[in-house]
Amino acid sequence: MDRKLTQRGEERRTQLMEFAAARFAQKGFHPTSVAEIVEGIGVGKGVFYWYFDSKEALLRAILADAQRDLRRRQRAAITDGATPMERIERGIRASIQWSVNHTDHFRLVQFAATDEQFRAGVLKGQQVAVRDAAVHITEAMEAGEIASGDAALLAQFMIGVHTYLVLQVVQGQIEATDAVIDAAVSFCLHGVTGQRS
Repeated sequence: MDRKLTQRGEERRTQLMEFAAARFAQKGFHPTSVAEIVEGIGVGKGVFYWYFDSKEALLRAILADAQRDLRRRQRAAITDGATPMERIERGIRASIQWSVNHTDHFRLVQFAATDEQFRAGVLKGQQVAVRDAAVHITEAMEAGEIASGDAALLAQFMIGVHTYLVLQVVQGQIEATDAVIDAAVSFCLHGVTGQRS
């Protein structure tokens, strides 16, 4: 729904989205009902349907907002990067930190990637992430900071490291300490040899 919202309306919409994101991540999208969401924040169903056509529209809005927020954090992190490699390093670090601080959203993306009605949106978001990273990887290649190669493929590898690390955090297998994040960033930049050129 494309309604012009007041500040209070934006706050209510955000409240619905935040509560629903936590509930979907905890209980699952399909088992969670609209009734549970509105009861959880103390409003009627009419309020829900003022902002969202359906539970599916709500999840799409949550996923889109999360992607926009992540991209804003990445852009803010790389703004002062003097070299392409500095921007890549800062972008990876910002991505990991954002994801470990937003594990509910990470869980929802993982779910949405496996559900037919949401998969296309997730794939589109992944393509945007690859394109964004590939720009900086290409610049690093052109600057001689890294060897020439397939920038999009390297971007996919970096995103894979990020995704697996956050998955391990979400599953309670590892803790996202500074040392763990540093190791993941170093691996993305320097590979298994750890050699810096």
